[in-house]
Amino acid sequence: MSRPTMFALQVLVAVVCIVLWQVLSTVPVFGKILLPPFFFSNPLDVFSQIVKWFASGVIWKHLGITLAESILAFVIGSAGGVLVGFWFARQPLVAAVFDPYVKMVNALPRVVLAPIFALWLGLGIWSKVALGVTLVFFIVFFNVYQGVKEVSRTVLDNGRMLGMSERQLMRHVYWPSALSWMFSSLHTSVGFAVVGAVVGEYLGSAAGLGYLIQQGRGRVRRRRRIRRHVRAVGLRHPDRLWGHAGGAAPVGVAADRIGWARLGARRDPRIGAGPRSRSLNPAAWCRRAPGAAS
Repeated sequence: MSRPTMFALQVLVAVVCIVLWQVLSTVPVFGKILLPPFFFSNPLDVFSQIVKWFASGVIWKHLGITLAESILAFVIGSAGGVLVGFWFARQPLVAAVFDPYVKMVNALPRVVLAPIFALWLGLGIWSKVALGVTLVFFIVFFNVYQGVKEVSRTVLDNGRMLGMSERQLMRHVYWPSALSWMFSSLHTSVGFAVVGAVVGEYLGSAAGLGYLIQQGRGRVRRRRRIRRHVRAVGLRHPDRLWGHAGGAAPVGVAADRIGWARLGARRDPRIGAGPRSRSLNPAAWCRRAPGAAS
């Protein structure tokens, strides 16, 4: 398959996913929207928000900080993984001694290390770099170690028979053998460096893409918290939420927005209690004085 055809198929997959997202989040299916906009938004709103960020210049600062953290984590972690991987592969005794400790540290969840790095290094970029290094280092380390160990024994013996020194073996035998393993690990490590930076920013920072994600989550939680408070006040003091007979004009809109119709119908005995007050809409109930006869 040619490259243009492959690229067209890849673009087609992305377009289909975006169209499905837009349709399921905006068009009712059997009378119900499968992806509620409050939780999933839609591609048009997301794209417009991204355009606003770039147009206003707000996003550039956060992008630059996350990019710097990712590059530092990638470079430091990759360099450390290559050096330590070669050292362990060429020193079997050192590898045998440190093997259980390396596996133990690699098994630690990286999220657990984020608060420790924040405590040691502060909330600046270096705590995020350290978290990214822990992700990148072990990927490169294990691949380089395995690549050096996979060198053909026959090639090594032939090189030694020809009088090659350890330095020449490293340059002409070990290094070429480990290159393919190393580059395959570097391809994966780029994404993990970004993940480490964003997760670290999400857990504690003042700038970066993770900070923006945390701010967005905080706004959603505040909206939910306000709605819960409004509903709680209405359940305990319905007259305060719904108003009195003289000033209850905007109550219908507010009640519809917070879904009070369902809650009020279930929790307040004055709604639907009498033969002439069977409306489940609290706005209709509010248009009557609280002391009026039903």
